[in-house]
Amino acid sequence: MIYKKSPEEINTMRRAGVVVGDTIDRLEEMLAPGVTTAELDAAAEETIAKAGAKPSFKGYRGFPRSICTSPNSVIVHGIPGAIVLEEGDILSLDVGVLLDGFHADSAWTFAVGDVSGEAIRLLEVTEASLQAAIAQCEPGKRLGDVGHAVEEVAASAAFAIVREYVGHGVGRSLHEDPQIPNYGPPGRREVLGPGMTLAIEPMINAGGAATRVLDDDWTVVTADGSLSAHFEHTVAITADGHEVLTSRNGR
Repeated sequence: MIYKKSPEEINTMRRAGVVVGDTIDRLEEMLAPGVTTAELDAAAEETIAKAGAKPSFKGYRGFPRSICTSPNSVIVHGIPGAIVLEEGDILSLDVGVLLDGFHADSAWTFAVGDVSGEAIRLLEVTEASLQAAIAQCEPGKRLGDVGHAVEEVAASAAFAIVREYVGHGVGRSLHEDPQIPNYGPPGRREVLGPGMTLAIEPMINAGGAATRVLDDDWTVVTADGSLSAHFEHTVAITADGHEVLTSRNGR
């Protein structure tokens, strides 16, 4: 069942989204060769706590850290630890915040230093696919329109869309109905309406679409070892369009 939020509830999610954005901004400033993903996790937890909030991910179904850090061929759910960033890496930072009973969730994939041309193109295309999906978020559109927008952008660049992992509703729970695949025909699925809050998150691979899960039962990687990028925003459907609740510097 899709739970539509009141204006007051969306305002709380908006405040949570500010904390998410501030956290990602702080982590972006730290990105450099030699930094560990554990250091990023500690900084994120500190930033979230100072804002009077809690990390959504820590303890969620047993997840041991406050954020997800997913480098290079890791698609999602990478666990922060002893991994040391190197020049030329790309790194997805996925941050969720719980504030006054409501969650906001966003992810961004960054370049560490100078990266390959393929990596730059993958980041640009994945971000563009997120923006194309968000552009479909208005009353009367359908969830199929959102996923189709991602698929069109990725396919035009000859990249592969991850199909096993999808976007989702978000609010009182970190994961709510509906599920939001990043593919599929337009004009299908649920009709979007004011009060819906959606975590839209394209996950796109430079190689094939196949995935596998590592022995930690969390980390999802590309089966062929190719690069993967992940971009995500929490979006509220409004009476006349949408609002990105986790925007950072207009992005």
